[in-house]
Amino acid sequence: MGVIMQAFYWDCPRIEGKEYAWWTHVAAEVPGLKAAGFTALWLPPASKAANVGGMSMGYDVYDYYDLGKYPQKAIRKVDGRDEVRTWYGSEEELKALISAAHAKDFKVYADLVLNHNNGADGEEYNPITRRMWWTRFTPMSGLFTRDWTCFNPSPYRAIDTNAFCDMPDLCHINPRVSTGILNHAKWMIEEIGFDGFRYDFVKGFGGWIVRAIHDRTYTRQGKPVDIFGVGECWAGDAFIDSWLDDVNSWATNRVGAFDFPLRYRLKDLCDSYGFSLRRLTVGGVLMTDRPFEAVTFVDNHDFRGGDTPGITNDKLLAYAFILTHEGYPCVFWQDYFAWGLGRPGEPTGIAALVKAHEDHAGGGTTVLHADDDLYIMQRNGFGYQKGLVFVLNNRGDAWNKAWVTTQWNNRTFAPVAWNGRDARDPKELKTQGDGRGEFSAPPRGYAVYVPRG
Repeated sequence: MGVIMQAFYWDCPRIEGKEYAWWTHVAAEVPGLKAAGFTALWLPPASKAANVGGMSMGYDVYDYYDLGKYPQKAIRKVDGRDEVRTWYGSEEELKALISAAHAKDFKVYADLVLNHNNGADGEEYNPITRRMWWTRFTPMSGLFTRDWTCFNPSPYRAIDTNAFCDMPDLCHINPRVSTGILNHAKWMIEEIGFDGFRYDFVKGFGGWIVRAIHDRTYTRQGKPVDIFGVGECWAGDAFIDSWLDDVNSWATNRVGAFDFPLRYRLKDLCDSYGFSLRRLTVGGVLMTDRPFEAVTFVDNHDFRGGDTPGITNDKLLAYAFILTHEGYPCVFWQDYFAWGLGRPGEPTGIAALVKAHEDHAGGGTTVLHADDDLYIMQRNGFGYQKGLVFVLNNRGDAWNKAWVTTQWNNRTFAPVAWNGRDARDPKELKTQGDGRGEFSAPPRGYAVYVPRG
């Protein structure tokens, strides 16, 4: 399916000194990401935010149709002029980024925040709650205006009651709201150029609105556009299962979900002493149970410490796992660039794993060996992707190896990606006439082997 780059992290414009210039910064990295093998970009929310108390990451949407064009809800510049750009840049710079990505055959996914809004232009009296609330939205774009009836509780039956940070919660069953959302999605695809969406906080609203977006047909420059969608359903496997069933019932263009259960299992692998690699063979994760709907990942912008800590130890073990197994893997910009795990041109980083994924990780998965400290898996191959053997070693002080029976007889295998607590490189090996071969990996490390010829 390719590999997604999540092209942002929390406060990235400020941390990297790219305030109002993030779109151009990402565009400059597109050629290198293409060379590494990435195929898609997930961008942060592009619509104008409320920016209450300073520029924000965009998860407090104010004007869905302002992508950095109108002087509203923004920080006032020193010279007295109103800033029209979002924290990431202008609408034209966003379009230029999308064009640059499309020129390299990338797909570009927008982050859609459909549950809540913020930064209203005025307070209104809600006769149901009998109190004033900031629910009158009259953005300068003049599109998708909202009043108190557009938010829960409203005159319409509430079927989504999960508010988010006390922001006004959109009432999707109001035809004014559902029409506004559908029209905005169509505009983002057909006019701005996005190829799909990441849906924020889908636990907060009915899955039917996502299904409605994907049931529509889209065209761009006279050609049909098939869109991709993935939901942030931050929950356990059973809940995600039910959400996917709801969204994808009778759907032709199916939507995926982030594999949170797998991510927490991988955090245990990296950060917990005594993790048994046998746990990697157990179901209860989308990668195993629904691989064609699984978007696998290691960390994202929401894992920033406190109750949601990121992975702190041996994170490449987790990346090696998702970039060799089934699912649609997503790499985190901060890991790849800011924390130096990308390592283009070297066999010991994410870039080598991305190339291995794109060139070899096709077909189904066969686990060849699993015990507490050693896990060996075979991707069986499909089409031009001829398959691979992945070895994961949880021992901290020694190389680990085992004889396994692969599907390849009398074949030479070359290591193409590896890392661990030993500077020595894995060696080529050859399977016997019955497909048996001895595969190894460095201490607290991994190795990816591919068949030659």
